[in-house]
Amino acid sequence: MKSIVYIVGAGPGDPGLITVKGKELISEADAIVYDYLANNSFLGLTKKNCKIINAGKRLGFKTLSQNQINKTLVKLAKSGLKKIVRLKGGDPFLFGRGGEEAEELKRNKIRFEIVPGVTSATAVPAYAGIPVTHRALTSTLAIVTGHEDPEKNGSSIDWGGLSKMKSIVFLMGTKNLRKNLSNLISNGMSKKTNIAAIHWGTYPAQKTVVGDFEDIFDKIKVNQIKSPSIIIIGEICKLRTRLNWFEKKPLFGKNIVVTRSRKNASALSKEIMNLGGNAIEIPTIEIKPKPSGYVQTNLKSISDYEWLVFTSVNSVEIFFDEFVKQYKDIRKIGNLKIAAIGSETKKAINRLKLNVNLVPEQFSAEGLIAAFKKNKVKKSRIFIPRAAMARDTLIKELRFMGNTVKELKIYDTVLPSKENKKEIQNSVYNQRVDYITFTSSSTVDNFFKYVSPVKIKRQKNIAYVCIGPITAKTLRKYKIRPTLICNKYTIDNLIKEIVKFNKK
Repeated sequence: MKSIVYIVGAGPGDPGLITVKGKELISEADAIVYDYLANNSFLGLTKKNCKIINAGKRLGFKTLSQNQINKTLVKLAKSGLKKIVRLKGGDPFLFGRGGEEAEELKRNKIRFEIVPGVTSATAVPAYAGIPVTHRALTSTLAIVTGHEDPEKNGSSIDWGGLSKMKSIVFLMGTKNLRKNLSNLISNGMSKKTNIAAIHWGTYPAQKTVVGDFEDIFDKIKVNQIKSPSIIIIGEICKLRTRLNWFEKKPLFGKNIVVTRSRKNASALSKEIMNLGGNAIEIPTIEIKPKPSGYVQTNLKSISDYEWLVFTSVNSVEIFFDEFVKQYKDIRKIGNLKIAAIGSETKKAINRLKLNVNLVPEQFSAEGLIAAFKKNKVKKSRIFIPRAAMARDTLIKELRFMGNTVKELKIYDTVLPSKENKKEIQNSVYNQRVDYITFTSSSTVDNFFKYVSPVKIKRQKNIAYVCIGPITAKTLRKYKIRPTLICNKYTIDNLIKEIVKFNKK
């Protein structure tokens, strides 16, 4: 297979707005050359050995010039790499210089494909509640660059024709806004024309101001609307008062730290983003399974037991991975009764088409103990695969009740080796943080191996959210008072508690 360069539109910013094909290509790429406006979360989709190059490309700042980017794409293709992705914000052929890059590849006889993206010209206004066309207001739309090539002699924009348009979108439009509006006014457009400016559109940091040609500059200054921004001109801007939806989401604009393992963070982060928040992922634990041989040796006696007890989703996944390696067939689990510590663990078991016989009302070790007592489980043989550092309360109490308990430590929760301490501290110290979530005692302990509890307490407006009382107790060890302690120990309920608290 010869080398091929895919020029991919990453969409306007919201990571959910990339195309399916674009997302697939990112995960398959041998090299990625990405722009500043392409959401950084896409880099987390890359395979382990993918070569990643930051091309920069934002107003006033360039990591690479356009000529250097062109040469880089050619060099990567000629180096023998099979799939190269050029990841560009928005759509690559709409003021994205994708055409120039494709021409350079063609000149060098390098195969290429264009993968269109959702353009910010329509997506950003949509996220601000402004339809760029509307049957009752305008059936035409002009999309204009906010800053033309400075090397051109004069403007190639037909300002006379543009001033008669009912709907105009200026991309990258804040720097030259005064000059552009002056051109429209001098060609007959009214100073009372409606105008909107949108900063960081489709991101949780989105800010929108609406006015007219006379007051928009004051509003931009007061609200600190800077690049990257989009300008919309026309009566369509009035519709925002009725159609604004994104900025009304319950967690819009909130920065929420997620401290779960990288593997488990996605569900919580996705829900935060669905509610308009910004999930700042700081993985504080890594799940490290015990050696396969050790686990499988201890599974040989599984048929001697009557109960199988799971205290986490991780224990379910690791246990059954090793069980199938050992026994080849999940049906060999036989007549074992299964207990799960909570609803999330139960769901993980159900996904394997296995039923759960016991789930406590309170999702904790104490809840499991109470459930076993209520069901009069005594003198039974119980097998518990779980984390090496788990509390010993469950084991002790079940044995005290007269049961024979086999504990198999099948994984460790360790500090991730790949996380950059300075980057983590920068994420917490150098931006506004509204919430920090903790889903276990391990996430608390490991978070404070990166971050100083003394220093973080100086940020007075942070709310600390703990999934349950045991996690809250660990947080108090660091002289930090929990703001929220969930009454039901699930990720879904943690989100509900944050939303409820946020409304106050």
